[in-house]
Amino acid sequence: MSEEEKRAGEQEPAIEASQTPPEQARAEAPAAEPAASEEKPASAPAEGEAPVRRKETDEEKAARRKAALEAREAAKAAAALAAAKPSAAAAPSTGTEAAETAEAAPPPPPSPNQPRLDRAVQLLRELVAEDAVEEAAINELNDDLPTLVVKNERWLEAAKLFRSHQELNTNYLRNVSGVDQETHMEVVYHLLSMDSGHVYAVKVRTDRERPSVPSVTPVWQTANWNEREIYDLLGIDFPGHPDLRRIMMPDDWVGHPLRKDYVPLDSEV
Repeated sequence: MSEEEKRAGEQEPAIEASQTPPEQARAEAPAAEPAASEEKPASAPAEGEAPVRRKETDEEKAARRKAALEAREAAKAAAALAAAKPSAAAAPSTGTEAAETAEAAPPPPPSPNQPRLDRAVQLLRELVAEDAVEEAAINELNDDLPTLVVKNERWLEAAKLFRSHQELNTNYLRNVSGVDQETHMEVVYHLLSMDSGHVYAVKVRTDRERPSVPSVTPVWQTANWNEREIYDLLGIDFPGHPDLRRIMMPDDWVGHPLRKDYVPLDSEV
C-alpha cells in the first residue's frame, strides 16, 4: 500500500466522526423540543395563534364608562371656556370700567318740544291752579309728543285755557279716546293748533267704580260724539254733555262692552 492510500484511509474516520448521521439528528430533535417548551410560560399562546383576551368584569366596565364620560364632560367644559373668553375680553371686566363707559357716553339731546311742554305746564299752574298738572313728559315713542296729565277737577278750566290762550291756541280737538287701565279709567284728548301746527296730548284720570270726567263739548264741538262713544262702551260719565246717551249699542243694552270686567250675556257673541 502506498503512502497516499494510507493517509486517505486515516482521514475518512475523522470525517465520519465529525458528521452527525441524519437518523441521530432526527432522534435528538424531539428530545430538545419538550425542553424548550418547558421554558415558555404556560399562559403564552403558541406561535402563530391570536392571544386570548381576558373578559372584563362589571366593575371594570363601569370604571371604563365613567372615565369616558368624565373625558367628554371635560372636553365640553374646555370648549365652553374657550368660547367665553372673547366675550369676557370684549365686556368691561369690572364695575368701575362699566361706570366709566356709562359716564363717557354723551347724554341724549333734549327734545325740541320740551320748551313747549314746559311752557304749557307753567301756564296751567299760573292761570288755572298750582295743582292742575299731575304729570308731564315727552312721549318719545310718538314723535316727541308733549303729554300732560291734568287733574280731573281742573280739566274744564284747563281745556278752556288750551282753547283760548294765544300761545296754546289749540282750536281743534282731533280725537278723544277712553282707556280701561284696570286700576282706573283714563280719557285721552289730542289737541291741535290749526295756526301753529303744535299738538298736545292731555290725559284725565277717573275712578273706575264711578268714572266721571267733565265734558268739554262746550269747548270743542268735536268732543260730542267721542264722549258719547266712550260713555257707551266704557261707561264713563261726562257731566255737562248736552246729549249723553248710547251711540253704538241699543238703548236697552246691559253693561259696557269695552270694560275689562265686562261679561257678555251670550257667551257665543
